[in-house]
Amino acid sequence: MERRTITVLIALAALLVMGSQCMYSVHQTQKAIVLQLGEPVGGVVLPGLHFKLPFIQNVVYFDARILDYDARSAEALTSDKKAIVLDNYARWRITDPLTFYRTVRTIPGAQARLDDTVYSQLRVFVGRNTLTEVVSSKRAEIMGAVTARTSELLREYGMEIIDVRIKRTDLPTENQRAIFGRMRAERERQAKQYRSEGQEESTKIRSAADRERTVLMAEATRKSDILRGEGDADAARIFSEALSQSPEFYDFQRSLDAYRKVFRDNTRIILTPSDPFLKQFQGR
Repeated sequence: MERRTITVLIALAALLVMGSQCMYSVHQTQKAIVLQLGEPVGGVVLPGLHFKLPFIQNVVYFDARILDYDARSAEALTSDKKAIVLDNYARWRITDPLTFYRTVRTIPGAQARLDDTVYSQLRVFVGRNTLTEVVSSKRAEIMGAVTARTSELLREYGMEIIDVRIKRTDLPTENQRAIFGRMRAERERQAKQYRSEGQEESTKIRSAADRERTVLMAEATRKSDILRGEGDADAARIFSEALSQSPEFYDFQRSLDAYRKVFRDNTRIILTPSDPFLKQFQGR
């Protein structure tokens, strides 16, 4: 009884192994081909449950969705002999898994083929346009032309190119340094020019201000001399009129002014009582 049970279990296990080797499923996002001793047999297998010969046949799966490939940056030369660095990517898919397997075998092999083809076509179409056209005016046209041409070239590998896009265009490092150097020299030249023009304008303004100051000072001095002369004349006239009206008061006032100037700061003067300087202290 035990031997029969063991035999049944072994038979069931063998049937399960055989079943797993005979059946396989393809996901809805995939396509597949069957290989027999390393060679494809039959056509492309679509999504669903399928059968194959155990042990001598195996299944290779391929992604049926749109795939992305981010290419490495590479240099190209425009029609006006300007070197630029192109950073691009491609969107593609496997249209014929059987042809794809026979030509490039794997995804890495397909990416290598993509890299060569896309880069070569980018160089061709970029080389037909100037730097300004590549960067701005004809950028979309160039990407459309590269997409169409690479898709045509890669059709024989069971691949279809959906889109090729230029993500970014840069100048090579040497060109960037040269352009930066020219820009810096131009800015320094402009700065020197502006500084020189500013100094020239400053000199003109300062000279005009000095000239105006000299004129104003001369005019002010002339007017002050005139006013001072007129004031001295008025003072002399007033003194003369005052003297003519009261000579004694004028003499008394002049004596007081003389006393005020002489008798100050503890000044000591030896005078006789009859000295004319003291006439205002003498009795009349």
